[in-house]
Amino acid sequence: MTLTMLSRFLHPDPRIRRELVDLLYTSLPQVSAIGVTSVTGAAALTLMSGDIGYALISVFIFITAAARIASLFRYKSRGTQLSDADVIGWERLYGAGASAFGLALGMLSFRALQLDDGPGAWIAFGLSMSFCVGMVSRAAIRPWIILTTAAVLLTPTILAGLLRPELAYKLGAVMLVFFWLTLREASKHLSAAFVERLEAKHRLARQATHDFLTGLPNRAAFFQALAETRGSFAIIAIDLDGFKPVNDRHGHHVGDDLLRQVAERLSVCIGNPGIAARFGGDEFMILKPVASGDAGREQALALARQAIRDLSMPFLLTDIPVRIGASAGVLISADAATGAPTSQLMERVDRALYTAKRAGGGGCALSDEGAGLERAAG
Repeated sequence: MTLTMLSRFLHPDPRIRRELVDLLYTSLPQVSAIGVTSVTGAAALTLMSGDIGYALISVFIFITAAARIASLFRYKSRGTQLSDADVIGWERLYGAGASAFGLALGMLSFRALQLDDGPGAWIAFGLSMSFCVGMVSRAAIRPWIILTTAAVLLTPTILAGLLRPELAYKLGAVMLVFFWLTLREASKHLSAAFVERLEAKHRLARQATHDFLTGLPNRAAFFQALAETRGSFAIIAIDLDGFKPVNDRHGHHVGDDLLRQVAERLSVCIGNPGIAARFGGDEFMILKPVASGDAGREQALALARQAIRDLSMPFLLTDIPVRIGASAGVLISADAATGAPTSQLMERVDRALYTAKRAGGGGCALSDEGAGLERAAG
């Protein structure tokens, strides 16, 4: 239930969500400063008054401050290893830690007003405002955190003010409600502006590595993935058979729709791990980790044949059923980091594709790694 409610405030893009949480956990200077200041202030009130309530609250402030600082160090050491689900959990943990610390400061204000301790109320209120300012400067990127924390922080002070007989305290309590509403609007606007900048940055980054039409990785992204591949892998070059007549007869908008549907089918076909990339026109490339030896050869050929079968099924374009075909060249190789240069691998898989096309299309040809020869593989 809590996770479902929280999901309303989570960004749908896991990459942006992770970046936002990373920013939360770079707040060590602010968290440390307000933690040390609050512990010092609460301890001073305890020593000056000798009140047991101040003493207990001082311990609570120390524990929550120490826990927040410890969580910042822990995230720093583990952040790069966290899954998307873990990142959501750490965002919730940050919100819980901030709310607990806010509650501790709120209790300090409540106790000061309860004791009619003017200097204590002034110190507690100053600490609360300092905490709010620090939260706005960092946690406003996640509005739900600052709104929840501010509500927990201010509620004890508001209640204490309403319980006082003096009108000035009651008016002050009402003004704190309006302060929370102002904080709410400010955090929403700050968050929206910041998230928009992150989204624009990620859109630009994606445009550099993905094909604008199909959304598949482009040539540069494919070569990067190839360079990072370890172990045995297959490269499958795919060229569509009969795409040009469809494009010429029905128009480029229909041809574009066909390419998008081809991309969707290839993405489903390759599964995970592996990528399908568009190299331009009607040329696509698949990179897939496979087993070593004969088992990897069979896996690569099976994948190529499945891709050809999938692309030979009818496509529905503006209510018009269209059939095309595909040819494939297949290469199985060892570790890209220590094997043949990328240019040599691509040249060999292109020759295998040419062999399949020359054989009439609709089939695949395998490039033999040792001899560099191609033969038809039905």
